[in-house]
Amino acid sequence: MKKVLALLMVAGMFSLVACGPSEEEKAAAEAEAQKIADDLMKGLEEAVEEEPTAEVEEAPADSTEAPAEEATETPAEESAE
Repeated sequence: MKKVLALLMVAGMFSLVACGPSEEEKAAAEAEAQKIADDLMKGLEEAVEEEPTAEVEEAPADSTEAPAEEATETPAEESAE
């Protein structure tokens, strides 16, 4: 009898889980996600408005300098005769 009750309990739990969230729970979750997205976008817009030239000022002054290591290959055409 214990096995039958255990099987019924497991089947009952699976049936409850299979129902999924209600329409109200789905709408609440979607509204919460939209609120979070709006807050993040507002914070991003404020950050962009506050310091739009922060990256430009951090550029190195000697950026016109040529690369330190240029490709200079010497031909190895020496033969050992």
